[in-house]
Amino acid sequence: MQKYMCNNKNTDNCDCDNSKDFKTISSSLTYKPPYNIYICGVGGQGIIKTSIVIGEAAIFEQKKVAMSEIHGMAQRGGVVSTELKIGDSKSSIIPEGETDLLLAFEPLEALRASPKANKNTAIIFNTSSIMPSNISASKFRYPDLDDITSNLKFISDNVFALDAESMAREAGHVLSLNMVMLGAATAVFKFPIDKKSILASMRNNLPEKSISINMNAFESGFRFVKSSNGVK
Repeated sequence: MQKYMCNNKNTDNCDCDNSKDFKTISSSLTYKPPYNIYICGVGGQGIIKTSIVIGEAAIFEQKKVAMSEIHGMAQRGGVVSTELKIGDSKSSIIPEGETDLLLAFEPLEALRASPKANKNTAIIFNTSSIMPSNISASKFRYPDLDDITSNLKFISDNVFALDAESMAREAGHVLSLNMVMLGAATAVFKFPIDKKSILASMRNNLPEKSISINMNAFESGFRFVKSSNGVK
């Protein structure tokens, strides 16, 4: 058995326990799994900005943050996704079935990302659809919203469907859709970042002239999840 050896040359004065092997030492190290957030949608919906707000809020609270590179084309209509890990992590990529929160800005993208989810994943998706460029250019039809919802409910027991586009318009501007979604995410049970930190990060990252509208949008999403039991 390979031993842990002391580097102290003066072994007469060394109080190290050389009887410990590497396996014993490694087993004493603690690793707490991170909170995994997968955000997806199409370009132009503010997905990147949402990820930045969450990441900076986590930093405010002195939490570790890992964020993946953005997949797909970050142009309007192109598929976009980001992966965030709050806490200890060995990689920035979320394995299949290990997402704690799936935040989908577009219904079909929620379905595409569903392999990342499990029974305990909180799935929040915007019911307003945008025809992805790869679907509109192909022979395949866009799935019915009821079919998408049914499939998501089969995967998870915690599905929240909201018309974030309409809620954003009511808040003052359709472009505040991402803050509706962020508010909904913040209200989820066991979300790892305090609401006050998220609001502070919003103020730090959003244009001052749009703060009022974005705050209203955030609160509408937050109230929706707090008062909802998900999709029935």
